[in-house]
Amino acid sequence: MTSSDPTAGKLAGRTAIVTGGGGAIGGAIARIFAREGANLTVCDLDPKKAEEVAADIVKQGGKAVPCPTDVSKPEDCERAVRLAADTFGNVRVLVNVAAAVTPDGTVVDLKLEDWNKAFAVNLTGPFLMCKYAIPHIKAAGGGSIINIASQLGQMAVAKRSPYCTSKAALIMFSKALAIDHAKDNIRVNSLSPGAIDTPRSLWRYGGDIEQARKARGPMYLLGRPGKVEEVASGALFLASDDSSFMTAADLLIDGGYIAYKTPAEKSVEGPRN
Repeated sequence: MTSSDPTAGKLAGRTAIVTGGGGAIGGAIARIFAREGANLTVCDLDPKKAEEVAADIVKQGGKAVPCPTDVSKPEDCERAVRLAADTFGNVRVLVNVAAAVTPDGTVVDLKLEDWNKAFAVNLTGPFLMCKYAIPHIKAAGGGSIINIASQLGQMAVAKRSPYCTSKAALIMFSKALAIDHAKDNIRVNSLSPGAIDTPRSLWRYGGDIEQARKARGPMYLLGRPGKVEEVASGALFLASDDSSFMTAADLLIDGGYIAYKTPAEKSVEGPRN
């Protein structure tokens, strides 16, 4: 990561809030935003991870503060937005990355708490963050909200009903939010990654990244899973003025998976991002 210059870059002087900012994808987004001049509030359920990403940004010359945040709790979301506003002001960007991992199973097998957890984090979390952030973004003159959905919000795979359904709902929530707040100069888009090389995505393969790439590569038109930097670049596009005429859209970064899906009998598990 190169040093950040607050006077230069596509997000110069803007304050961005990133939930799930201590994770692989959220951390990559926070870092690329900082390189483009943004002030970051890095939110994560794990305080240590949020602190590590924020410290890395500061070490490289950027501005960032960590904020322990459980996005399913209204008080945590309100505190995170207030911290961003009080520390930096000019809140212009919100990226909702935080997502719940739920066990696989059919509705017969899954517990109600598994279903509720998926919706509490994947859908209610973005709702709460938007609820508290939008007044600040509006007051700053407008900005961009990005909800990280999934390719599985556009198609279903076996035994993933809570995840698929909550991500599909997040895509529609983004469209509805865009309609409500276009008058406030706030653009809202979702971003749907395919399978991305992250530690969290490798649990099926015993943490073996090469085995995961070999297994998942044939599912994709480009022959490989994606990289966190590729998702982060998409988020930067949506956050910046480069996408100034784009709202109520879903940016699919899936390596062609949906267009070129492996036959069902070979991809029962489906990709996991």
